[in-house]
Amino acid sequence: MPRKRETDQASPSDSSPAGGRYCYNGLDRVMHEKARLGILASLAANANGLLFSDLKQLCSLTDGNLSRHLTVLSESGLVETWKGQNGPRPQTMYRLTEAGQRRFADYIRVLEKVIADAHLESKPQADGSRFPEGWSPA
Repeated sequence: MPRKRETDQASPSDSSPAGGRYCYNGLDRVMHEKARLGILASLAANANGLLFSDLKQLCSLTDGNLSRHLTVLSESGLVETWKGQNGPRPQTMYRLTEAGQRRFADYIRVLEKVIADAHLESKPQADGSRFPEGWSPA
């Protein structure tokens, strides 16, 4: 099976079904992945940044898994890396970039829309049914 070229991969705004796009524009695949969403939420809650070891513990990830996700987030411009020393030991700290803060806030607004829409859809209709006329559970 031939490898997909980068240009063949769907962007988040791609409307083709083959692209695997979400129903809601703004659900960015880079952020929507569970581990990356956890990393972003942790960094959003700690504006001054977090050390690699703290992120690893908060997100329950292995060194390699966390490192890979941080690479994806960094390459997407969401996270920045800071290097420092604690005595003789080197340390790496991560924090959201300004663009990352904005994109994450936008992403949260889209999630809020998903929740609001799901809440509306789960309300029974005037006749007490959750299904349009002519439909019934299978």
